[in-house]
Amino acid sequence: MIKYSLASSTWDDKELRAIQSVIDSDMYTMSKGVSGFETQFAEYVGSKYSVMVNSGSSANLLAVAALFYTKQPKLKKGDEVIVPAVSWSTTYYPLYQYGLKLKFVDIDLETLNFDLDALEQAVNSKTKMIMAVNLLGNPNNFDCIADIIGDRRILLVEDNCESMGAQFKGKQTGTFGVMGTFSTFFSHHMSTMEGGLIVTDDEELYHVLLSIRAHGWTRNLPDENKISNKGKDWFSESFRFLLPGYNVRPLEMSGAIGQEQLKKLPSFLQQRRRNAEYFVSLFKNHEHFLIQKDQDNSSWFGFSLIIKPGSDLKRAEVVDQLREKHIECRPIVTGNFTKNEVLKYFKYEIFGDLKNARHLDDHGLFVGNHQVPLNKEIEYLYEVLG
Repeated sequence: MIKYSLASSTWDDKELRAIQSVIDSDMYTMSKGVSGFETQFAEYVGSKYSVMVNSGSSANLLAVAALFYTKQPKLKKGDEVIVPAVSWSTTYYPLYQYGLKLKFVDIDLETLNFDLDALEQAVNSKTKMIMAVNLLGNPNNFDCIADIIGDRRILLVEDNCESMGAQFKGKQTGTFGVMGTFSTFFSHHMSTMEGGLIVTDDEELYHVLLSIRAHGWTRNLPDENKISNKGKDWFSESFRFLLPGYNVRPLEMSGAIGQEQLKKLPSFLQQRRRNAEYFVSLFKNHEHFLIQKDQDNSSWFGFSLIIKPGSDLKRAEVVDQLREKHIECRPIVTGNFTKNEVLKYFKYEIFGDLKNARHLDDHGLFVGNHQVPLNKEIEYLYEVLG
């Protein structure tokens, strides 16, 4: 019997040896393994700086927080931030937690990223930031977003947690804005147990991130930095607190694992794209389903299936059929996030009627993509769905 799971392990003996090396060193808090991974990851994506944390959600939290703690704060409470109506919950939570006003904009039913016409109409003189989410591996059209921003002082931040390795016109997603966030959770493009990263080219933001990652202290800052007059006395600097930070440090094991995973990432991405090519060849003209349109060079987190408007298929019946045939599926991230009760705590605005997000919410699902060949599983999916 064929079983088609959402995800599979990316580890082998190399990751186990990396874990053992940390045990042998008897240094479990972040050290050379984490710093080495940060350096290598920054080089891989083409950013100056990289900061590892304990999850992609924490990466989003620190990225938002850092914008409040530069010497000339880039955001303040009440500022308007435009977000897509479809993403993961922790795209939105840090924005609420820092007192920002969220403006929800519809998505494009083909790319699943921003509906660019709606985004252009939503941007106004109150807009201070756009949070661009690259959904299910697919890059946004950053040329269009840059044109929409124009010469206005609007920050761009990327939630790239589902799209490690994706590219737009040869440039890595996560590097188009002032910061970009990544996730290394089990089901993502590579796995470090739990983990996440923030990348930036802004040295001041980098130093803020280093501080607020660990208690807001000065200990992890370089002697010469953009945010403090750090002294030479290691003892007094050990417990000197500069910013209202967190403790979202990664495990040293996760950094060591990350170094091994990063070596494999190019082959993982290559296989995911091969799987996607086969998936698209079967489903591109399907009678009942829309599939995600690659904006440029997707890293194909998974394969979305949205029942076409006018089809008589019912999603509940499709889900039951897939489960019966041992094909794992899930909603497309949160679906239309604005349906959730948690919004009663938010300061927010819904721009337009979000018709595409609502259709995705009612009629969409996705199945997994892996770093190993899936031709048999994709053929099986196609047979099951007719």
